[in-house]
Amino acid sequence: MTFTWTLWLALFGLIFGHGMPGAVVGAITGFIIDSLRQGQRRRVTPQAGGYVSPLFALLGAVAKSDGRVSEAEIAVAERLMQRMGLEQEQRKVAITAFNAGKQPEFDVTPAIEELRRWVGLRRDHAFPVLDVVIETVLAEGNPPPEQMAILRQLAFALRISDMELMALMAMKGFAWNATGGSRGYGNHGGGGYVPPQRTTQGPDPYTVLGIARSVDDRGVKRAYRKLISEHHPDRLGDLPEEMRKRAESRASEINAAYERIKAERGFK
Repeated sequence: MTFTWTLWLALFGLIFGHGMPGAVVGAITGFIIDSLRQGQRRRVTPQAGGYVSPLFALLGAVAKSDGRVSEAEIAVAERLMQRMGLEQEQRKVAITAFNAGKQPEFDVTPAIEELRRWVGLRRDHAFPVLDVVIETVLAEGNPPPEQMAILRQLAFALRISDMELMALMAMKGFAWNATGGSRGYGNHGGGGYVPPQRTTQGPDPYTVLGIARSVDDRGVKRAYRKLISEHHPDRLGDLPEEMRKRAESRASEINAAYERIKAERGFK
């Protein structure tokens, strides 16, 4: 634990707080701040490998949620294990968790809560986790409402908005009308459900940046800077290499979308 605030506030209190009484008050205040900051660091630093079991359990649940697990969905899980470079024991954990998630009685809420705790306050870690689940959701094309309901539950737990979720799906070539679709995702009977549709003209750059076409140039630049700061791979710390590559891909999509808008509007 570091005592930066403890020392600085003690010194401040000594100079401006009438000697030792001010120094004591400053030191106590600084110690409280240092303790809170240390606790926050523990919460925001993901434990290595702590995501494997809940993540693959959730993938199994997503795959089974529409009644059957397809070969495409199994292939997504297999590719993910390979790309993550899971060791033999981790691979066993992943397979066991995936099979557990496929069971009819499986409750996704504890797995989502584990992922939420693992991500902590790191939004830049939340996006790669969500990206992995999106890959399973889109494995067979336009996803059913059961799968989208789980995806949105995860996004909500990780503090990712519908607009940001739309942007992630747009990067994978799918367009989603959140206004029309939101009524159906909570209704597994399908009433009002509008599934994301595969696009043929590439991702809409405005959707990728999470903004409306009516936003002015300054708003475009502001949205771009915010997104690229959240998705930049250099900020990911000890995130697994596979998820780091996903972040690099998203950063490239964000840059490409921004360049397209700049070309259309003619600003630098």
